Amino acid sequence: MANVAGMCTSFKKELLCGSHAFGTQAANGVRTVTTKDVYKLALYLVSGSRSVADTAYSSSGELAQSGNYTQTGVTLTNATEPTTTSTTGHWTPSAAASWSNLTSSGAFDAAVLYNDSSTGKLQVSVHTFASQSITAGTFTLTMPSNTTSTALIRLATT
Repeated sequence: MANVAGMCTSFKKELLCGSHAFGTQAANGVRTVTTKDVYKLALYLVSGSRSVADTAYSSSGELAQSGNYTQTGVTLTNATEPTTTSTTGHWTPSAAASWSNLTSSGAFDAAVLYNDSSTGKLQVSVHTFASQSITAGTFTLTMPSNTTSTALIRLATT
C-alpha cells in the first residue's frame, strides 16, 4: 500500500480532548498551557504504508538511520502560535525541516508529523511529495506560509 496524505482521524478526536498544544495562547483566556508540545517530522519509504488511519509514530517503513538521518525524524521549530482567519484555524512550523548529508535507504515520498511530547507519540498528519532518492545530499522540506489557504495544519468550518 502507498503512503496516503491527510490529517489523521485520531488527531481530530485528540485535538478536541486537549491532547495537543501547538501554542500557549488561549483565544478566550480561560485555559492556557505554559509549554508547547514538541512536534517532529519523520521520513517514510514509498512502501511505508503511512495513512490517516495511523494513530501514533511508528518506525515501520521509516528511512533507515544513515548520514545525519536519525529515526524518529527531526524536531520542528515551533515559534509560530496557531491563529485564526475568518472561519479557519491554522498552524505551520516556523522553519523548514532539513537533513544534511542524507543518504536514503530507498525511495521515499512521505513525511509524518507527530507529537513527540505525548506519551504515545500521537500522529497528527501524513504529507506526501514526489518520490526522492538521495546520496550524501541535503533534503529540505520548506514549510508553507501560515495562512488560511496554505498552512500545514488547517481546520475550517463551512
